[in-house]
Amino acid sequence: MPDLRAFDTPVGTVLARVDGDVVRAQGIPYATAERFRRPLPAPAFAEPFAAVTPAPVAPQPPAAFVDELLPPMQHLAVDEDCQRLTITLPADAHPDERLPVMVWVHGGSYVIGGGDLPIHDAHDLVAEQRVVVVSVTYRLGVLGFLGDGERVPANLGLLDLVEALRWVRANIGSFGGDPDTVTVFGQSAGGDAIAHLMISRGAEGLFRRAIIQSAPLGISRRRARMSRAVLRAVGAVDAATPLEDVLARQLAGTRAGAPFGLRGGMPFGTQYGQDPLPTESRAADAWRAVAPDVDVLIGSAVDEAAMFVRSVPAIAAVSRTRVLRPLVRWWLVRPLSEVVYGRDVRRFRDRHRAAGGHATSYRLLRGTTARPTGAVHMSDLPMLLGGRAAWAGSAFVPERDWPAVDERGRRIRTVWAEFARTGRVTAPDDDTITFDRG
Repeated sequence: MPDLRAFDTPVGTVLARVDGDVVRAQGIPYATAERFRRPLPAPAFAEPFAAVTPAPVAPQPPAAFVDELLPPMQHLAVDEDCQRLTITLPADAHPDERLPVMVWVHGGSYVIGGGDLPIHDAHDLVAEQRVVVVSVTYRLGVLGFLGDGERVPANLGLLDLVEALRWVRANIGSFGGDPDTVTVFGQSAGGDAIAHLMISRGAEGLFRRAIIQSAPLGISRRRARMSRAVLRAVGAVDAATPLEDVLARQLAGTRAGAPFGLRGGMPFGTQYGQDPLPTESRAADAWRAVAPDVDVLIGSAVDEAAMFVRSVPAIAAVSRTRVLRPLVRWWLVRPLSEVVYGRDVRRFRDRHRAAGGHATSYRLLRGTTARPTGAVHMSDLPMLLGGRAAWAGSAFVPERDWPAVDERGRRIRTVWAEFARTGRVTAPDDDTITFDRG
């Protein structure tokens, strides 16, 4: 029988599991939604809710490329009813403490992933830094990020995230968190979602700070034509369409996005001009309007695009040749990394500052190996979340390199937690990460 701790919240009693020096409240429903319908707040618990089961992942297609890179994942349930969150807090937190709250939004190109995957375990961040971390699972792909805005609402996954933040605002104080010191942080599509949460109707005042990691902002614009093509390819799906058919149609939609170049690498995503987002022509003004109210830490890695080289056989073969590898890096990886990730970090930072907001940008220089290598997409994750059990031995972190990665990770976790507390970064630059503090 697990060691349980009871938390009395505005939505009822939650029973959480004590796990050494942290407490985990897993799989708490924050919303309910029928397929292709907007989320509604989850009802209060009539009986104590045993939060001891990880959140299910949203339905998603197989991702062989990702499976090759990441360590084997423990089995998680798959369920369309995936609007769940998990809270991790220090086991010795006092009831009257008001600890900084960090809400994690996972990445995965808006089609794969889940908040409770082992690589997103917040144990080290929570235990070292005395913060409360909330990991959110939300709808993906056709079920969460398509929609025509008429028959099927668009941006349903984004609306899920807004509802999760409302739940956090109302309930996190019962877990020792400070609802007035909420930082949203996320990587890749998760970072892109956070940038758009900043200008989402209904999200006003729900978070004070945002950490945007490796967001593909360079391919988040001018997507309307591609979205229409993807919608046509997917065709008519509704509440009665079998799930396997929905995922098959999602694959057809993915193929329809391919002719649109780099944007086709992320065919599902946020859609401007559909609730809760402004039109694309007004998005920049919306970001300027919220700048004074949200502190931002935003950045990317120097060689983001190198992770995707493995998916193109010809380029992968060339990159294995010692003589040609530098050419691939300087003539392909670096320019692509700038176009998709790096260039828009500077644009976002400069616009935010010019509008009266505080923004710090960073550049991740080193990968997750003991010997110096360029940092690729997802190089930041093993230094923030997951820990040795999730990462060591994967394609990202050779087992022998884990001690070096963990040492650098402690510094990164300290920086992220300091920003969550204060909105500032005071750590010096080093060979892993550098900052532009303005």
